Amino acid sequence: MNDTAERVSNHDYSDNYVYQRCLYAYQEAAKRIHGKVLEIGTGSGIGLSYMAPQCDSFTTIDKFSSNIDFTKYPNTTFIQMEIPPFVNIPDQSFDFVIAFQLIEHIEPDDAFVKEIYRVLKKDGKALLTTPNRLQSLTRNPWHIREYLASELAELFRKNQFTKIEMLGTFGNKKVNDYIEKNKASVKRITRFDIFNLQYRLPRKWLQVPYDFFNRMNRKNIAKNNVALTTDISTNDFYLSQENPESLDLFIIATK
Repeated sequence: MNDTAERVSNHDYSDNYVYQRCLYAYQEAAKRIHGKVLEIGTGSGIGLSYMAPQCDSFTTIDKFSSNIDFTKYPNTTFIQMEIPPFVNIPDQSFDFVIAFQLIEHIEPDDAFVKEIYRVLKKDGKALLTTPNRLQSLTRNPWHIREYLASELAELFRKNQFTKIEMLGTFGNKKVNDYIEKNKASVKRITRFDIFNLQYRLPRKWLQVPYDFFNRMNRKNIAKNNVALTTDISTNDFYLSQENPESLDLFIIATK
């Protein structure tokens, strides 16, 4: 995994839209999982309280150490490890593998998907989310790449997954109103990039300025739209068949 500035929590209300959008995926996963589950990308653990109670055992992996109190979840094991590969994890170990908002940060995405396939049991399922490239407003320099639905599906097909269900995350009018305000704000910032440098410069050069302007943008939107920003909840998102308007791609791939 690569360093990222995108880990969100519920401590800053300006992050609420992104936080609720991420949390929604975990709530959907909790409806589907059982048995032995592996999560790749612990992050701040926002989905732990939803998913761990649904499993016989829950293993979660992250590159970074964690300050989460895992004693609250006795069936949970935390492993600090950079992936891929999934070192010391046997073949066909898990019923489900979950990796949300992660694959876009991983350079060897093919090796990553191969490892997911390896550790899944027969008929096991992988649940992944990643931003829909068609909905990205600017280049995100923390992402190695972003995907079209067809590209993500092909990545799983070529790694032997037998069934691909490609869903998308969508928002209601409240979410779409927030998105429109975000688009307008981003446009005001990027109009100064007359040489299109965001797509020309090495991505690591752009990470610090991206973080600065991204944080400034979220705080400005929140300051000027307090009710809209704070009122968004997971109830304002839904899953449906993927289409170009999907905010995130939500893939369920069966071994």
